[in-house]
Amino acid sequence: MADRRITRDILLTAPPGSPEYPDILEELGVIQDDDDLPSNESGNTPFAQIAEERVTRRGVLAGLGAAAAFGLVSHSMISRRALAAGVKSSLTFTETPHVYDATHHVAPGYNANVLLRWGDPVEAGAPVFDPMNQTASAQSKQFGYNCDYIGFTPLPFGSENGSRGLLSVNHEYTNQHLMFPDVTRKQKLTKAQTEIEMAAHGHSVVEIAKQNGSWSVVKESKYNRRIHVGTPMKISGPAAGHDRLKTNADATGTLVLGTFNNCAGGNTPWGTVLIAEENFNGYFGGDPAKTTEARNYKRYGLKTKSRFSWAEHHDRFNLDKEPNEPNRFGWMVEIDPYDPASTPVKRTALGRFKHEGANTVINKDGRVVVYTGDDQQFDYIYKFVSSGRYDPQNRAANSALLDNGTLHVAKFSADGTLKWLPLIWGTEPLTAANGFNSQADVLIETRRAADLLGATPMDRPEDVEPNPVTGSVFVMLTNNTKRKLSQTDGANPRAKNRHGHILEMIPPGHGKDADHAALQFRWEIPLMAGNPAKAGDGAKYHADISANGWLSNPDNCAFDTKGRLWIATDGAPKSGIADGVWATDVDGDGRMLTKRFFAAPRGAELCGPCFTPDDKTFFGAVQHPADEKDSTFANPSTRWPDFRDDMPSRPSVVVVTRSYGGVIGS
Repeated sequence: MADRRITRDILLTAPPGSPEYPDILEELGVIQDDDDLPSNESGNTPFAQIAEERVTRRGVLAGLGAAAAFGLVSHSMISRRALAAGVKSSLTFTETPHVYDATHHVAPGYNANVLLRWGDPVEAGAPVFDPMNQTASAQSKQFGYNCDYIGFTPLPFGSENGSRGLLSVNHEYTNQHLMFPDVTRKQKLTKAQTEIEMAAHGHSVVEIAKQNGSWSVVKESKYNRRIHVGTPMKISGPAAGHDRLKTNADATGTLVLGTFNNCAGGNTPWGTVLIAEENFNGYFGGDPAKTTEARNYKRYGLKTKSRFSWAEHHDRFNLDKEPNEPNRFGWMVEIDPYDPASTPVKRTALGRFKHEGANTVINKDGRVVVYTGDDQQFDYIYKFVSSGRYDPQNRAANSALLDNGTLHVAKFSADGTLKWLPLIWGTEPLTAANGFNSQADVLIETRRAADLLGATPMDRPEDVEPNPVTGSVFVMLTNNTKRKLSQTDGANPRAKNRHGHILEMIPPGHGKDADHAALQFRWEIPLMAGNPAKAGDGAKYHADISANGWLSNPDNCAFDTKGRLWIATDGAPKSGIADGVWATDVDGDGRMLTKRFFAAPRGAELCGPCFTPDDKTFFGAVQHPADEKDSTFANPSTRWPDFRDDMPSRPSVVVVTRSYGGVIGS
């Protein structure tokens, strides 16, 4: 998920639904989100071209059969087949309508309540939130800003308890104009404001419990914890201790203060959480071209001017004084929510790039496989395969599996196959001749290594999540507005992919017998987002899609225990509708019959969809409410969720249950 401060400012100069609404900013050439500024100059064959070749080949060989297998049957063709089959979705809730207003909406028969707000006390001794008198000390113990990934781990560990557990929540970034009184979007912050902002980043662990059908925070629980930019962390794996990670403050290259721009993440089978460091490049000032890391930093999008004021007040964010500090960010961070005294660990074997998340599956042979996407236009999809095997009886030892294994990057072919290319130092072209002198170099410059291997540039890969029932892996590809007209094709017939699509990667085998460690998969595109009523969108869904069932910009996702897909979006307001959550079956007659379940308030996206083990509770993170043109701390476009004159808009976690109990969705 991108920092949307600049794009929203201009997108909302035209009202939702107007013809110029999705086009105005691109025509002016001023889209500036990190995710919309590709840094991939590799020249690798883009996915759109591969998809076109595949459709052409399959269409010639098999006609309609090939198109159906690829999920590209026309609306009328699917309708006839659907009617004959008696299509019925397993999701029985009544859809909430497409809206765009000041509050949230959920399907009838469900309750959606705010559980945690920015500024709520987390750690013992945290003061009550006072937006007019914020301090870094207070914020470091309070719930942070812009909540994103949510992970639920039951109490006690290993149980199927759906009524008590730990909620682990990321805090991605801040909107200073909505966070501080009398501060504009581009205004430089004071040192005191900057340190409040730094404390608002990171992560929260909070114990929660359900009593009499209602969820609440367990105040001053021994588990409650804030992690932020000042939290000490270890660096482990092949890059730990490398000279390129050493700084004046850390001559060992193994210790670092904090984490930031934590976007999505994932739970591990051994009860820890993995949190992503995404758009780390925007936090550093100084001239990257004058450092010994100039090529490396260019590939990651570092620029002379930072979006934040951190470098002006803290030397470690100034490249002129600490040229190696950016190499200590862009990793996956492992946190043990069950041990509040534990030190978080950056696992370098998982690679360094703009991670969106990390979703783990135990392969049929016991090895751990972690899927993750690099959330930028024209970047790649990765998986890590551990060398060792998971031991369910030895929780403490399992985390070490993430330090030893092989990172792979995806290369798609037009024949519907996918090859996983290992990023192993010493194998061509990852050698000293190309500037790689160790496996540490390969991992520090993961993007450049993947470029040289010929990986397939994708349309902003965000969540990459295995289906617990089928074993297939679903990828949310949010958009790519930089796609050229020459790259349009049958699978994505849009000159600019504003709406995004969903990719399904299919390993050999099925369900628990799927071989996620295999080097060759198959792939399909089951959904092309957009409005099916607009021919120019090129949208592809189930034929029985309703007027409220279409979506735009798939971002995060989650599966319930039945293997149904829940899709969260980031960018739907560009099409005149609120961001939120849609759900669908992924197989059977209801495949890709998406239904709208939840709508976020204006200016917000919905992140971190998450279920309890019994599927009776759904959590979602409402990020950057009121982030619209002319919206400010004093005069926000919505005062969600408090709707009080003395409270600004507040990013918050929402908890959804059925009004009379039962499983979400059915």
